[in-house]
Amino acid sequence: MQYIKHQNGCAPEALEIERSKIPELGPNQVLLKVACFGLNRADTLQRQGKYPAPAGESEILGLEVSGTIVKIHPQQTDAVHFNLDDKVFGLVAGGGYAEYVAVNTQHLMLVPTELTMIQAAGIAECFLTAYQVLFIENDLQPNQHILIHAGASGVGLAAIQLAKRIDCLVAVTASSQAKLDLCTKLGADLAINYQNQDFAVEIPKYWQGCDLVVDFVGGDYLNRNLKVLNRDGKIVYLAMLAGRYADQLDMALMLGKRATIKASTLRNRSDQYKTHLIQQFSKDCLADFDSGQLFPNIDSEYTVNDIGKAHQRIENNQTMGKLIGCW
Repeated sequence: MQYIKHQNGCAPEALEIERSKIPELGPNQVLLKVACFGLNRADTLQRQGKYPAPAGESEILGLEVSGTIVKIHPQQTDAVHFNLDDKVFGLVAGGGYAEYVAVNTQHLMLVPTELTMIQAAGIAECFLTAYQVLFIENDLQPNQHILIHAGASGVGLAAIQLAKRIDCLVAVTASSQAKLDLCTKLGADLAINYQNQDFAVEIPKYWQGCDLVVDFVGGDYLNRNLKVLNRDGKIVYLAMLAGRYADQLDMALMLGKRATIKASTLRNRSDQYKTHLIQQFSKDCLADFDSGQLFPNIDSEYTVNDIGKAHQRIENNQTMGKLIGCW
């Protein structure tokens, strides 16, 4: 099979196509012939040598795929709900940038009938991350107020849709008017350009505060997040785009708000956790992709020869939604 090879620390343009053996299946796995794969910031960090694959997982980049089941391991702990030739999409802990990938059977979902393989490849990582943050890590309720930083990212756009689906009020931050316009189109109630506006100043003009803040930035956002947080509110960190060290924490502000500050990841979760997450998401949300209430936001698609260009766009913060690679 072909796959996209990287060396830790290499530049985007150094990604190249190599050949390798088709993966062997283990118990509770199926073999997927990959049609498309999602591109994520985690992939660029792994390429840079900053985010290694979990122990025992493929070193090949790629965390989400869509494709066709071509082989099913005979040993399955749970009943297999898929058949050969089924069109599916889902999570992998590595190996997505390849023509074939071995996937945990319980980490796959059938492609909604109204979606293409390209669209399906842009669902798993961002929608499952957003669903996890809003409804597994937190118990988001209708009419609550939520602030989503990096609103035009894949996770941000998914979170807007999921929050509006239960009639929450949503504020977002982004770096350009085009990105803010997209967030507003999806239902964001407040759109703040962080290049020339301070969200800690803007939000109190309209709301008393936020019940939940979803943050990818860190740094000097920490205390400003606390300032706009309602009492007993929560701040969840998904990334650290401003660096691994945050502002000096204002303990008095945190205590006064009775704030909960927590972090969340998805890639290094247990198989059991991912299985539960996918089951809950499938039950609650998957049908809404057929009805059109939910939909993946695809920025662009790339051939496997141009994945380096896509990585460069992610690193330059030039995307609005998902970038997809196609074989």
